[in-house]
Amino acid sequence: MEAVVIDAGSKLLKAGFAVPDQAPSMVIPTHMKIMNEDGSLPDSPSHHQTNNVVDPLVRGFIKDWDAMEDLLHHVLYNGLGWEIGNEGQILFADPLLTPKTVREQLVQMMFETFNISGFYASEQAVLSLYAVGRISGCTVDIGHGKIDIAPVIEGAVQHIASKRLEIGGGDLTKLFEQELAKSNPLIKLDISEVEKLKEQYACCAEDDFAYDKTLESCPEEQHTLPDGQVISIKRERYTVGEALFQPSILGLEAHGIVEQLVRIISTVSSENHRQLLENTVLCGGTVSMTGFEDRFQREASLCSSSIRPSLVKAPEYMPENLSMYSAWVGGAILAKVVFPQNQHITKGDYDESGPSVVHRKCF
Repeated sequence: MEAVVIDAGSKLLKAGFAVPDQAPSMVIPTHMKIMNEDGSLPDSPSHHQTNNVVDPLVRGFIKDWDAMEDLLHHVLYNGLGWEIGNEGQILFADPLLTPKTVREQLVQMMFETFNISGFYASEQAVLSLYAVGRISGCTVDIGHGKIDIAPVIEGAVQHIASKRLEIGGGDLTKLFEQELAKSNPLIKLDISEVEKLKEQYACCAEDDFAYDKTLESCPEEQHTLPDGQVISIKRERYTVGEALFQPSILGLEAHGIVEQLVRIISTVSSENHRQLLENTVLCGGTVSMTGFEDRFQREASLCSSSIRPSLVKAPEYMPENLSMYSAWVGGAILAKVVFPQNQHITKGDYDESGPSVVHRKCF
């Protein structure tokens, strides 16, 4: 039985058996509905739930371990067909800067609750590079709850130089909701509906001058909602993308995403600058926004740095929309190496050393 690879994000969980040139067989929402045993909804949600929905992960990190256990049980036994008593091996994709306690608690859950036969964990940044055939480079990962920018040299994340920004696709959805409410004050939108509108209409202007011009004139889109109401979408669609290059739109005092990348790489030894900048990988659902890649390249070409960021394209044999699940694909590639070569944590390793073994064997 092939090892299972799991990449759990704040919005989506990607899971499947390790087949590197295929997309993950399961891509499901990570938020879960709380239901009674008879299938009815509980009368009153508890303090950490909203509308009877619980989020096991918040901004990339596991926060509700009971919910995470339920989610993984569903994925492994219902989704992937594991049988109790015949569990296999698992490779997990770790978010950047995962706290040690979270890594230990995860490996403990895997061996003690799920009784797996082998475990390995590797950082999403490293795995995303493996997916495009690189071991060195820099990843810009725009997730639902965070942006991670991580330089990687010879398969090792440079943690001192790496940066995590506490904004992501979910914050852009809220921004879009606020902007639409200003121009359509009589229409009340559900956040899930806003998410769909963002995916359909949000885009990036060519540059900040083009964005400023949308103040003067901007084509209007009319969208009919499921309930028959018609919503008008104008400049808001550009504001969503612009926030990544001008975070002041979100009320943040921070540099835009390309400037952040260049500044981060400037803190790494100069002999590695070219290798990192010329192997930049974009990942996460948000990077597929219309015009984002072109805008990123345009901003990169204007950089003051003598070496400018250039993007690595996915190999043709890789699945479409690789940026959506590049860490999962990289995990499938790595699983084909670590488990056959016995580089993983075995049940014996865990029994002998306890959860802290994860720091010694998974780095």
